[in-house]
Amino acid sequence: MTEIIALIENHIEYAPWIIFGLLLLAGFNIPISEDGMLFVAATLASRNPGHLLYLFGAVYAGAYASDLICYGLGRVLGERLTHWRFFSKLMARDKIDKVSDYYRNYGILTLLFGRFVPFGVRNLLFLTAGLGQMNAVKFAIVDFLACTVSVIVYFSVYHHYGQKIVLIIQEVNTAIFIFALLIGAYIYFKKAQ
Repeated sequence: MTEIIALIENHIEYAPWIIFGLLLLAGFNIPISEDGMLFVAATLASRNPGHLLYLFGAVYAGAYASDLICYGLGRVLGERLTHWRFFSKLMARDKIDKVSDYYRNYGILTLLFGRFVPFGVRNLLFLTAGLGQMNAVKFAIVDFLACTVSVIVYFSVYHHYGQKIVLIIQEVNTAIFIFALLIGAYIYFKKAQ
């Protein structure tokens, strides 16, 4: 990560465009970490205060546009995505069914809380929202709110605390992910009884 930041920092005037472009690719499920891009943008902003607004704007716009792209893939291409090897592992039928159950049972809260869960869960949520034909305006508004909160929180934390907080954030994200899985398993088994 240090080498990537150094390379981008040498060309800081292009950094917002690079970050924005990489996040757009993430919307197509290219394995580019949104959290990683947030960290890079915030780190660069802390070292180059004159570029703070450009870097924040790029990471925010890129994250939101990425979500819309992912949703659009699910909505437009639908089940055909499962036939593409690139998407087949992410879109295993059991995963889609599980996320669809979350949407059915918890509605928009699934999207709001899911926005904070890393490890590819976000893209699965967005694809499934598209597959389930969730109202596009409703998705865009709810994701706009969730994206705004998550990007502001993560960017601010990374900007002010940098590398120290990365380890803590990773542990918190892992704990949230495990907690969400446990709640999901509890609810599933509770309903199965």
